[in-house]
Amino acid sequence: MRYQPLNNTFYKANRSKLAKKLRPNSVAILHANDLMPTNADGTMKFRQNNDLFYLSGIDQEETILLICPDFPGESMREMLFVRETNEQIVVWEGHKLSQSEASVLSGIKSVRWTFEFDQVLQSILSHVDHVYLNSNEHRGAANEVESRDARFIKKLKEACPLHRYERLAPLMGELRSIKAPDEIDQLQRACDITEKGFNRVLDFVKPGVKEYEIEAEYLHEFVRHGSRGFGYEPIVGSGPNSCVLHYLENDQVCHSGDLILMDVGAEYGNYNADMTRTIPVNGRYTPRQRKVYDAVLRVMRAAEKMLRPGILLQDYQKEVGKLVEAELIGLGLLDKHDVRKQDPAKPHYRKYFMHGTSHPLGLDVHDVGSVYAPVKAGMVFTIEPGIYIREEAIGVRLENNYVIGEKGNTDLMKNIPIEAEEIEELMKG
Repeated sequence: MRYQPLNNTFYKANRSKLAKKLRPNSVAILHANDLMPTNADGTMKFRQNNDLFYLSGIDQEETILLICPDFPGESMREMLFVRETNEQIVVWEGHKLSQSEASVLSGIKSVRWTFEFDQVLQSILSHVDHVYLNSNEHRGAANEVESRDARFIKKLKEACPLHRYERLAPLMGELRSIKAPDEIDQLQRACDITEKGFNRVLDFVKPGVKEYEIEAEYLHEFVRHGSRGFGYEPIVGSGPNSCVLHYLENDQVCHSGDLILMDVGAEYGNYNADMTRTIPVNGRYTPRQRKVYDAVLRVMRAAEKMLRPGILLQDYQKEVGKLVEAELIGLGLLDKHDVRKQDPAKPHYRKYFMHGTSHPLGLDVHDVGSVYAPVKAGMVFTIEPGIYIREEAIGVRLENNYVIGEKGNTDLMKNIPIEAEEIEELMKG
């Protein structure tokens, strides 16, 4: 594998934490993600189910994890099932995990082949009352494609209707929201690789380059440092495209005098960085661009001091909105008298800043966990204010990643240039 796997003590600890949250006499079952088809005999790159990965460290398709803490036989309290390999698979697809290799990675002693799962499950189900099943309950999930977990849920409930079924997702969201030191290390690696990509791009950008050429520069640097690539679809929007929040085409020419908004992040070991920088195509911000840029940076600095343990994200967002509102008045985009008369439910600043300021970050770019619970130390969030002036083709967003601490936050991107003067100096070459 490209990345350095974590010690299996991390996964052992995660399983132990989950086991303590299960009802007595329960089993929890998690399946790997599918290898998704494209067309004909094509497939997408495999991306593991993050809950399964968090509990086992196994990054391979057709994997199943079974946790049954109260089972009479100790060897069946934790069981891992991996795809059986053979000579033909080795020739066509390459190496797959042996049972002993899967055991070393996960710290699970009992590892069997996936085809043995149904028989083992029958024995387990005869001894348990509660069955915890995994599902994607993320607040933004569309769930239009049926997952392996979803198919298993339907199959099991039809075959065993008298068991009591429980939701695993809330427990996993609670566990994954607080990051262990090992996870912070992986996130830092992803941020460091992202830094390398950004520095490369500062040397590369000049009038006439295409947005997708910039994307390619990032990808080159990410992959050569052990990343599988982007943690999410990269946004490289120049000129008017800088005002499109989820711009993905990346197919336009970058012109002198325009800004380029780049929302990109490297993945490392399934953990994701999430950075946004806005740079001038010709290496110099215009006076107007600079005013907008500095306004966004001031909001970002202030927001970092506000995102602290105990605050609710909804209250935090309102306070950030007030900061943006004041900056927009200073930029001449809002009138303070109109602001006093505005409907509080529809603040005028939303015309120029229409998205949230922060979201959880981890194995998922928009990570799991309740956004309605108070912020806690050990959580990781983005801070990403922006101002988008479509009539001027000026879109500025800045984004760093922070570990929330008891005494202060840790900026995982503190070494990535963000001050306007520093960016201009680096772009001079």
